[in-house]
Amino acid sequence: MPNDTPLHFVTLLGSLRKASFNAAIARALPELAPEGISITPLESIGDFPHYDQDVQDAGFPAPVLAMAEQIQAADGVIIVTPEYNYSIPGALKNAIDWLSRVSPQPFSEKPVAIQTASPGMIGGARAQYNLRQNMVFLDAFVLNRPEVMIGMVAGKVDPETLKLTDEPTCKFISSQIAALVTLTRKLKS
Repeated sequence: MPNDTPLHFVTLLGSLRKASFNAAIARALPELAPEGISITPLESIGDFPHYDQDVQDAGFPAPVLAMAEQIQAADGVIIVTPEYNYSIPGALKNAIDWLSRVSPQPFSEKPVAIQTASPGMIGGARAQYNLRQNMVFLDAFVLNRPEVMIGMVAGKVDPETLKLTDEPTCKFISSQIAALVTLTRKLKS
């Protein structure tokens, strides 16, 4: 694949909170992407019902199928999520459970980057490693490095505008997006 071919990534947000730090990071991604790379958000995972085989048997909910189609059509996925209780939020796990049952499996062989942010020191590292296990099961190609784990995120997001303002963090995220671009082009060639 030529190095100047445009790519399109989608962002899967693991937080439902309106004033989410992780949502602030997800909103910053399009501006941090290299030229020729577009990044758009997926709809809220809050629209998914709790996973239930009986519900699936009656037919997949429209939000699940719509998200699966968007992931399938994208060149890659960036998952941005907080850490809850040493793991990923229940709503994100629920969304992954739903998406895992769609055929064709939208994450299969899809390049995926993971970003976590937390008010704590380690920036959601445990959630990130937990999420990587889920992605292994789904046969996604998870970017190994650089790992974006943003600690002490409250001081890196403007509390009024909810905009990511920390320049070193922005540069580091940009380097991860560039690495995802490299991985995606390698996998497509």
